[in-house]
Amino acid sequence: SSLSGNTIVYKGMLLPEQVALFYPDLADPTFTSALALVHSRFSTNTFPTWALAHPYRYSVHNGEINTLKGNVNWMRARQGRLASDLFGDDLKKLFPIIDDSTQSDSACLDNAIEFLVMAGRSLPHAMMMLIPEPWVGNPQMDFDRRGFYEYHAAVMEPWDGPAAVCFTDGKLVGATLDRNGLRPCRYQITKDDVVVLASEAGVLPTDPKTIRVKGRLQPGRMFVVDTVQGRILDDEEIKADITKRKPYRQWLTQYRVSLDELPEPLNVPQPDHPTLRQRQQAFGYTVEELKMVLIPMAVTGEEPISSMGTDTPLAVLSERPQLLFKYFKQLFAQVTNPPIDPIREHLVMSLVTNIGPKPNVIAEIPEACRRIKLQQPILSNVDLQKIRMIG
Repeated sequence: SSLSGNTIVYKGMLLPEQVALFYPDLADPTFTSALALVHSRFSTNTFPTWALAHPYRYSVHNGEINTLKGNVNWMRARQGRLASDLFGDDLKKLFPIIDDSTQSDSACLDNAIEFLVMAGRSLPHAMMMLIPEPWVGNPQMDFDRRGFYEYHAAVMEPWDGPAAVCFTDGKLVGATLDRNGLRPCRYQITKDDVVVLASEAGVLPTDPKTIRVKGRLQPGRMFVVDTVQGRILDDEEIKADITKRKPYRQWLTQYRVSLDELPEPLNVPQPDHPTLRQRQQAFGYTVEELKMVLIPMAVTGEEPISSMGTDTPLAVLSERPQLLFKYFKQLFAQVTNPPIDPIREHLVMSLVTNIGPKPNVIAEIPEACRRIKLQQPILSNVDLQKIRMIG
């Protein structure tokens, strides 16, 4: 276990009924708390250890972060640009912000939450940055909230994946659901103001007659209880307060540039057709991909339908020559996640990308969004020439 001035964390590779036996103070009737986060689930992506058992300093997590490698690499890359008047030269003592060599995806996410909170952001603000709601394809979102998410999209990449995350700093306790809503999260409020939020209904025995309100957390939404004020903060109230604190939309108008707004280039490199076959071979294209994937897409304008299954041996075990790309596999549990793409799931997924130097994520300043906005990460020759002409 560990403790601070606000929270006490009890960890263990234990079944729920074993926790009170291992930590007797939890069975003491005089031991009380206004809140509790409890996590009881097997490890999916890492080998189970005591150190990686939930809860962490700020959060518990049901799901997995599919974008973990990119999130960790970008956090490591931006360390050179971090600066803080509060920490000064001592800021380097915090590096690495995330040590993914010994941690799970949930632990890495908790490190990111802790860093943003310690750098001065509120806990709900940090959660909105890391696990944003679907905003690109939502025309009904209000002006201030859209500005908040657009600004922070230029500052911090989202931690995406099936995720139901509960969080607390000892005063606020809440939960948020990923924008795809791929993990269940239900809550109930009793007449004597007890709030129970869990991955399913009925986790704690509750007399149905005492339940005043019950419901489920929707994708991208947040549910927070303020134990100091003694009240529930709904999604609209929390986000309205946070998104109006700074003129994010004004900052975007002033500093961010869209690729579509750049002038058309005069000289655009033309495709080199004679070397096409050579470049296809260099990048691993196969006859099957050309005939079964690319040609049908070019002819019909639709993605071809085919089977996801494969009965071929792993490249490392195959007796036949294999492409280099065949030796690499997904790190996440691909079988448990449905296929998602920005065409069929345009309401919750977007290819909008920001390029340019990564800003100092600690400083919430207008210049942090000085980047170029792309509608998709694939650049044509015209797009590339536009960017070249900027300098």
